[in-house]
Amino acid sequence: MHRYDPDTAPSQAEWLAFDEQARIDLAIAYHHRAKVRVPNLRAHGAIHAIVENQIAMGLEAAARALGRLQGEGLSRHDCIHAIGSVLAEHLFDISKQENTDDAHTVNARYAAALERLSAKQWLKDYGPK
Repeated sequence: MHRYDPDTAPSQAEWLAFDEQARIDLAIAYHHRAKVRVPNLRAHGAIHAIVENQIAMGLEAAARALGRLQGEGLSRHDCIHAIGSVLAEHLFDISKQENTDDAHTVNARYAAALERLSAKQWLKDYGPK
């Protein structure tokens, strides 16, 4: 795989064969080619890479969210953004509080947030204004 396109699922084996920085760089390169402007391209690329990692590694909540959101009319790229928005909020929530929860509880909260995610709500919160 020489190029990443978030509207086309990468081969799981090929994606996971890259190291993390290469995955981020592929996402950044896509956004450069597509002339997509975001406030922080490195952070945006990292979120893309993490979400693609979760899907490629078979994280059920992420895979279900992807399928559900596509069924609700989002492009695959927008699905990556929607899942990434939940991930970013989850990471922010973890970082701002003293967290004594175990990993299972933290991961269950993330999975529950992904289960609640809908295209309608994501578009309302983050879609074109």
